[in-house]
Amino acid sequence: MTDAQETAAETALRTAGGAPPDDGVAAEEVPIPLLEPREGIPPVVADADALAEVIAAFAAGTGPVAVDAERASGYRYGQRAYLVQLRREGAGSALIDPIGCPDLSGLGEVLSGTEWILHAATQDLPCLREIGMLPTRLFDTELAGRLAGFPRVGLGAMVESVLGFALEKGHSAVDWSTRPLPEPWLRYAALDVELLIDLRDSLEKELDRQGKLEWAHQEFDAIASAPPAPPRKDPWRRTSGMHKVRRRRQMAVVRELWTTRDRVAQRRDVSPGKVLGDGAIVEAALALPANVQALTALPGFGHRMGRRQLEQWQAAVDRAKALPDAELPQPGQQLNGPPPPRSWADKDPAAAARLTAARAAVSALAEELNLPQENLITPDTVRRVCWEPPAQPSVESVAQALASYGARRWQIEQVAPLLTRALAATPATTTT
Repeated sequence: MTDAQETAAETALRTAGGAPPDDGVAAEEVPIPLLEPREGIPPVVADADALAEVIAAFAAGTGPVAVDAERASGYRYGQRAYLVQLRREGAGSALIDPIGCPDLSGLGEVLSGTEWILHAATQDLPCLREIGMLPTRLFDTELAGRLAGFPRVGLGAMVESVLGFALEKGHSAVDWSTRPLPEPWLRYAALDVELLIDLRDSLEKELDRQGKLEWAHQEFDAIASAPPAPPRKDPWRRTSGMHKVRRRRQMAVVRELWTTRDRVAQRRDVSPGKVLGDGAIVEAALALPANVQALTALPGFGHRMGRRQLEQWQAAVDRAKALPDAELPQPGQQLNGPPPPRSWADKDPAAAARLTAARAAVSALAEELNLPQENLITPDTVRRVCWEPPAQPSVESVAQALASYGARRWQIEQVAPLLTRALAATPATTTT
């Protein structure tokens, strides 16, 4: 049994309540409301002179820097940042308006080499990258919480269970593109980075105690070094309710309406869902309305929609209806990898047996280590190895396969032996 397995077994009951064993608040204690930042709400930085002062202050600061960003998801097009919050020892907290200061590369440069603390880093890094900020080292407090076995890893839950403070979360879904930003929103934003450094320090101790700190460092390094995600292929296929659309002509309607909606949303800088709902797109695809009158009768195209808008959507439907068969989309995306597991039993019973054995082994080990299965190894990686295993499965060849799919060294060390055994499973051995 590894150190991580031993400490996970020792602390399973204590961490199940959400608090680390030594540093956290007891479950029965009432958390202390965190109502005001230590130095008050900092002024919003919205011009070059004020930004220069912040850059100088944070360059002179010491230790890691806490970073957060607020977007206007559901209100504006895209995922750009509308407020950036930072805190560092010796510099205090700062609130920066990326509308007034769209280029923060100067700040990013002075913080190069400094450890950045973010909560759920993969959510914020794309919008920070757009404005010139990208860490070379980071500590993700949400991911740290997952690896340490916390059942709830939202920022509020982590601050409460680890540090004993209650954060107000009432403004998380507001329209952060609003200007000027109301004072309660700014207070909320400043408090989001107020305790990130303290949270990081406590989680580092807990991970070290469980023997998982090196695992966390490998995960953080992988996030910091990951390239930007490529554009999603055929994003219209992710329309909610798409499973109802089965005919190619109907798929063409979804594609045309989605593309038209996206173009309108980008031009107006509003969330696509505010232009036309996914449900309306699917209804139009299923009905293939012959004219505007028929379109108006469908859910999502009601009386509040103006005539010009209705004509715009009907034109998109008509374009899809007029396409020659050769230009219609195919029923499914080209799969890059194995087929859906539900079809394995028919397509390849031996692969299905391997997958069943592998899933059971990964689940058991994840429970033993007190961390989520998907953090131990991604389900996609397990599927790929089981669908196309090495010609001569061994711990070494399986380790190479895992590495080729992006598994970290600690994951390979934990998972390669059990996957090697699972690859020997046959349909007969999994049913007896």
